[in-house]
This record gives sequence, structure tokens and C-alpha cells, in this order.
Amino acid sequence: MFSLFRENVRIALDSIRTQLLRTILTIIIMGIGIWALVGILSAVKALENNIAGNFASMGANTFSIQQYEFSMNRGGRGGRTKQNPIIKYDNIREFKDLYEFPYTSTSVSFLGTRTAEVRYESEKTDPEVQVYGVNENYLDNTGVKVDLGRNFNVFDIENNNNVCLVGSDFQNNLFENESPIDKVISIRGVKFKIIGVLESKGSTFGNNQDLKVLIPIQNARGIYTQPNINYSISIKVDNKEMMQAAQDQATVTFRNIRGLSPVEKNNFGITRSDDLLNQVSQIGGYLSAAAWIISIITILGSSIALMNIMLVSVTERTREIGVRKALGAKNGTISTQFFIETIVIGQFGSILGIILGVATGYAFARIFDFEFTLPITAMISATIITFVVAVIAGSYPASKAAKLDPIESLRHE
Repeated sequence: MFSLFRENVRIALDSIRTQLLRTILTIIIMGIGIWALVGILSAVKALENNIAGNFASMGANTFSIQQYEFSMNRGGRGGRTKQNPIIKYDNIREFKDLYEFPYTSTSVSFLGTRTAEVRYESEKTDPEVQVYGVNENYLDNTGVKVDLGRNFNVFDIENNNNVCLVGSDFQNNLFENESPIDKVISIRGVKFKIIGVLESKGSTFGNNQDLKVLIPIQNARGIYTQPNINYSISIKVDNKEMMQAAQDQATVTFRNIRGLSPVEKNNFGITRSDDLLNQVSQIGGYLSAAAWIISIITILGSSIALMNIMLVSVTERTREIGVRKALGAKNGTISTQFFIETIVIGQFGSILGIILGVATGYAFARIFDFEFTLPITAMISATIITFVVAVIAGSYPASKAAKLDPIESLRHE
């Protein structure tokens, strides 16, 4: 039984070599469909892992108040985007005074610049350092941890101490693998003592999260005095069951600060971290569905091409089939030979598509500095799909070959 199967595989490979160009074109067409499936799914998985990892670090018991929602609401067709006023410093100061929900901590922050140049003695960084003004609750509410040293405390913030936290990249770039703790750096001529180094966070869409400096918010306001600074508020709730109540009170408090009447809509965004995760997951689902649709359409076309090449093969090998039947080959043996031939071609297409798809996903992850995950499910699905397609596409040609009359086949020229 095994020797017969091996002989059929050998005959199938010999037949493929005799019509190499048509076979290669069919393999390429099928491979493109699998490439689309595996490539898009692996890229989507890398994107989901990166974004979900960033949002998950915030915790499911955190929500934020910003200028806009995660996805901005738009008006009707042709309508303009709703313009919300920025969150000013007076807003956050009043919010901290008025918001007194139990078992919560409030973080306030703003981005001073993305292009700071940090100096240490005679060394300096490229002008690409991000500088944030924060309070003592910023790290806890955003899920960032201190790798060396300590976090800000309430006295650092209230006394406007010239201290700072730096990203992990500074330890390698500016201090040549020395401990940055207690070193003094200069930002726009203002000196800050380093009290902590943050854990590495990597990059998101090319934005290096490890090349940043955190300083007390009042110190940052003294350095960065540009108009229309937009602040962010983050609230962490210790008891997750009180999350909705804390969010409702925060909404009411900020509406009062903005002076909104009961009939007016919010002119600010309030978003929970788990809502962001759900939206990212939903977007990933849409992209995955698109990948399946594209690949199915492409594979359908390749199945037609595969069926066509096998029908041509049956016609060209009619005399060979007649000889094999005359020598005692059964109908099942003939049909099995053509089945194996279609399956071999299909699996070659599957291998080509998987290789290209994994390479595409890996390249996408490297370009955007995401963590790459091998798309095992997509690879298994691709193998099964090509096998099923090959069986379907080879059914009619194999049946036609098995039903050929041996006498008429021997007369075929």
C-alpha cells in the first residue's frame, strides 16, 4: 500500500516537471491567496499585541479625561468634526480640588516637547527627547514602573524639587552604562537630579518610549510656557466595582467645571482603558475578516486554475491512462494519482504563501518595532484550506481520468 502511494507521488512529481510553467503559475496564484491570509493576520496580531500591551499596562481600573474620545464623533454626512476646547491648567487644578471620590488617585500631566536636547557634563543627546510634566500619581496610573531609584513623592511635586525620572535609553547612551542615579542633567539650562530610571517600554509606531524625561509639573510649566498647552487627567480606582460610579462622578465634575448645561453634550472625552482594548480588538477583527475575504477570493481563482491545469493534464495523458489501464491499473489507482498530483501542487502553493506571509508579518513587526508572534493558527488554516481546495479542484479531473475507456484511450493521438 505504501509502495503504491510512493509510486503515485513519484508519477505526480514527474508529471509536474513535464508541465512546469503552468504548474508554477498555479502555485504562484494559490500562494498569493495564502500570502494575503498569513501576512495580514500576522501583521494584525503583531499590531494587536503591541497596542494591547501598552493599554493593558494601564490596568482595567483606570480611565482618562482628554480633549477628545479615542475615536472622535463626527456629525452627519458632510458635517464638521466637533471641536472640543483644550484641557487647561485651571481645569485640572479645579478638578483635583473638587473631585473627591473615595479610593481613587488622580494623575495630571502634559507633554512639554518631543524635541528636547538633554545635556550631561560635556555630553548631549540628539534633539529627540520627550519631556513630560507630571505629578506623583503619573507612574501608578499609567502602569509605568521604576527600574532603578525611586518614584516622585508628594513633597517633590509640592515643593517643585528639581528632580527627574529618565527612560532606560539614557543609561546606555548618555551615561555609558553607568548608573544615572544622582547624576545631574540639564534641560533648557535648568538642572535636574535623576532620582529614578524607568523600565523599558520599547517603541510604538516609531515613537521611542524609552527616550523621555519626567519632571514635576510646575517645573515643566516654568520651562514650557507656550500657549494652549493641553493637559491630560487619569484616574485610577482601587476597587474595580466602583469604576462606573467613579467615572460618572468625574464626568459630572468636569461638566460643572466646563459650565455645561444639562442639555449640552460633553465637550471633552472620557475613556476607560478596557474600552480602548475592546476597540483595538474590534478593529483587529475587521482586518482579520478582510484578510479572510481577500484570501478566499484569490484561492477560489487559483482553484479554478488548478482544475483547468488538471483537465489539460488528463487530456494530454489520455494515452498514458489507457496504457496503465491495459496493464491492470484500477479506476481508484488512476483517480488517486491525479488526486495526489493536485494535492502536491496545492501544498507547494501553501508553503510558498506561508513563507511569504510570515516574512511579511516579520518585516512589518521589525519596521514598527513590534513584538512578532508566529501565526500558528493562520498557518494551520492555510494548510487545511489548500488541501480542501486541492481535493475539490481535483475531484472532477480525477473522476474524468478514472472513467476513460482504455480502448478509446489507446487510440488517442
